Amino acid sequence: MKKINLMLIANDPALAAYALQCGVDRIFVDLEFLGKQARQGHLDTVISRHSIDDVTKVRAAVNPGALLVRTNPMHVGSHDEIETILCAKPDYLMLPMFRTKEEVNKFIAQVRGRARVVLLFETPESVENFSSILDQPGIDEIYFGLNDLQIAYGLKHMFAPLANGSLENWTQIAHQRGIKFGFGGLSRIGSGSLPAEYILGEHVRLGSECVILSRSFHGNSKNYSELIQNIDLKQEIQKIRKAETDFQKRSLAEGLKDHNRMKSILREQMSVIPNG
Repeated sequence: MKKINLMLIANDPALAAYALQCGVDRIFVDLEFLGKQARQGHLDTVISRHSIDDVTKVRAAVNPGALLVRTNPMHVGSHDEIETILCAKPDYLMLPMFRTKEEVNKFIAQVRGRARVVLLFETPESVENFSSILDQPGIDEIYFGLNDLQIAYGLKHMFAPLANGSLENWTQIAHQRGIKFGFGGLSRIGSGSLPAEYILGEHVRLGSECVILSRSFHGNSKNYSELIQNIDLKQEIQKIRKAETDFQKRSLAEGLKDHNRMKSILREQMSVIPNG
């Protein structure tokens, strides 16, 4: 069975190399900053301060096929930005905060196959035109940015789309198009207000192929020294792989039972969390 690609956001080359040795599949260098402070500055979310120089340094430290870079949204400086990033030879290039097919077309046309294209669906316009956007050639993977969708729709919980059926509908369309997808973030097994096991179980049930390891997973470690003090990374990755294997062995009925339990936990939490 396919395993889920585990992605770790990092710009420290030593941390990146060590993470891959411990079983992380991809290193995620995050260059997005345009508009992010305005959207998420009031929330307990990570706003990265990575640079294009970091892309070059991390590229030298990680294996071929293991480097993903998130750009800024399409803007007047996108052409130069994308060309500069591509000079560092990332394996995947992720476009955030797009709203229209035209933005996606421009991005794909400029990348021209020099990296795999990953679209980050995190605006209402993007998910409301989901099928038509996926009809375009040149899309290698997609990801659902649940933080920004929560903000845009005024949802009570980041994982509400798991409970209301939206995410399941989108992922079914992705399956029909043969496009790989991932969503959300994952904390350590045995932790999280919505236990990480339930989120991982949904990834397996829906056929997800990638997930970002959350800040809480690694204790917000910014470099190798902090990481080895905060977490036994290899052990925690092994816990994920064991849980993933167990979930893959579930029957359909068992998977639905876990799904319904997850929805019940979410609804209990949302009943006491105010909007906004």
